[in-house]
Amino acid sequence: MPPTEAPGASRFSTVLDYLIHRFPRVPSAVWRRRMERGLVFLEGEGILGPDDPYRPHARVGYYREVEAEPRVPFEERILHVDRHLVVVDKPPFLPVTPGGPFVNECLLYRVERRLGVEGLSPVHRLDRLTSGLVLLARHADARRAYAELFARQRIHKVYSALCRMPSRPNQSRWRVRSRIVQGEPFFRMEEATGVPNAETHVTLLHWRRVSHLRGVGRVRLVPRTGKKHQLRVHLARMGWPIFGDRLYPELQPEKPDDFDDPLRLNASALEYVDPFDGHPRRWASPAGRESLGVGLDA
Repeated sequence: MPPTEAPGASRFSTVLDYLIHRFPRVPSAVWRRRMERGLVFLEGEGILGPDDPYRPHARVGYYREVEAEPRVPFEERILHVDRHLVVVDKPPFLPVTPGGPFVNECLLYRVERRLGVEGLSPVHRLDRLTSGLVLLARHADARRAYAELFARQRIHKVYSALCRMPSRPNQSRWRVRSRIVQGEPFFRMEEATGVPNAETHVTLLHWRRVSHLRGVGRVRLVPRTGKKHQLRVHLARMGWPIFGDRLYPELQPEKPDDFDDPLRLNASALEYVDPFDGHPRRWASPAGRESLGVGLDA
């Protein structure tokens, strides 16, 4: 937290007093427990206890925790480990990095615990609800090298999705281009008029009829740009929303995660020339087909 001086700061005798005043929504007993567990520290000096005196303009930090953190009941698969990189097949619902109610329940910390290593960092983004391939760098030079491949579009990305597709289309390939901007609420994206900034190539792989009103299509998606929620927005625009998508085309009422109904979107393949040894690499998500087909036979 920044070194701010609260009004009336002279009346604080301890750091605990200040924290209780500064964050009134957090019960005083919670701050006391956090300090007793060594989760609050003075930058550059070490752990702060409940009785440590208040020091104006000092920088105080807090090792964040979440009360009753939800458990994601799916396991990641580690596909490859070398001195530069860890390749992981991420399950749906698990965030890559800490965020919101998820701290320890994130891919980064799970993999570090399993491998007994520290300092991993994600090379690229993958939404919490999306399953599939994630690259984790083992050191700063590796992160820069692989991130540059993404920035220069030297990594070929392929996704798979299972969509609601009432009737079989009369073609199998599409090039979708549009302008995607932040929408309302802030966590949704929307299409707008203007110069396109997002492009996706869509290929229909398989279609089957479920009933006279329902059909299911499996599609291959190759994004040529990397806008947030790009694939979900483009498929919803085509009239083929992804199974399990609660944001597109319409925002659904908020409710707890339904682990029986994941988003059927999978980052299924990555191809590139390795920046360290020059060898071609191709990784495929073994969980892709099985995760996309969950619960769709009813």
